[in-house]
Amino acid sequence: MSPTREGKRPELRLAKRGGLVEVLRLLTPLYGGIVSSRNSLYDCGLLRSHRAGAPVISVGNLSTGGTGKTPFVVWVIETLRTLGFNPGVLSRGYGRADGAQENDEGALLNESFPHLPQVQRPDRVAGAAELVELGADVIVLDDGFQHRRLARDLDIVLIDSTQPWGLAAASSDAPPLEALLPRGLLRESAKSLARADAIVLTRCDQSEEADQEAILSRIRSCAPDVPVARAVHRPTKVMTPEGEEPPSWLRGRSVCLVSGVGNPAAFEATARSLGADVQSVHTFADHHSYTAEELEGLCEPASTLLVTAKDAVKLRELGLRCSSLEVEFELIEGAEFLIALIESKLCGVHGG
Repeated sequence: MSPTREGKRPELRLAKRGGLVEVLRLLTPLYGGIVSSRNSLYDCGLLRSHRAGAPVISVGNLSTGGTGKTPFVVWVIETLRTLGFNPGVLSRGYGRADGAQENDEGALLNESFPHLPQVQRPDRVAGAAELVELGADVIVLDDGFQHRRLARDLDIVLIDSTQPWGLAAASSDAPPLEALLPRGLLRESAKSLARADAIVLTRCDQSEEADQEAILSRIRSCAPDVPVARAVHRPTKVMTPEGEEPPSWLRGRSVCLVSGVGNPAAFEATARSLGADVQSVHTFADHHSYTAEELEGLCEPASTLLVTAKDAVKLRELGLRCSSLEVEFELIEGAEFLIALIESKLCGVHGG
């Protein structure tokens, strides 16, 4: 059975070249001008960044697509706790359902860290103050690279090696499109990487070495002095309704994939690499709020409904039987310098 895909996503249309989609290029200079002017106002001090009552580590990216931030945020939290800190996580809370305290990412973090101080609100300056009141002595600002109103002590930017500028390549012989919104998915140009303290190239296990070198060359041209680490998202287990299984549990197993994440192709690639027999693929918008009705009948009775850990939080609330593929962030290059950078920044702030 050949895979089917539902819930067409806008990035699939944006990835194509030619046709009516190119009309969006007319709006790109306007958007780029606004972003550039805003950054210039912060750089010269006419717009002021506000200090929090604790050091801030920002984890962000250039694009609106998924770069694997949540597993990296987990890694940062674990690293900070190992160093003796009590970190809290601050985010806007995009995609949060009405009445909910956290969105799907926040709920997933709560499962991993039950007593984690966490605040989700659009006003990140007020949110930072609230986190300090909750006892956080380090603030992890999730998706904060463009949110310059809150001052940060360390800026880490993630770039997905499978779609570095937000869009996948339209074909195997064409490079990925690098374009600002609304023609592409970039929030700001690659030149902004010079503002970062460190860059992490993610999902290096799913991209070719030559493609990574091309990305690194682009990074060096924009931010020659910014160190770059490389990472993979390592499958660690499958959580089934009956309990925990190793990733090998998927080998030869008939599965139906359902995901509402930033990079669904990476999820599919991971499932296939583990030997899963993918019967169908259904993708929804990032942070999609599922209903039981729209999921009814998507999965063949003999197949396992396989989802991401982020999606599982919502689907299990609907009472659906599903299995989730769990991954962890692993630095394969640059771990020591990144940990040392975090230590040096925090010691500098605390004067230790």
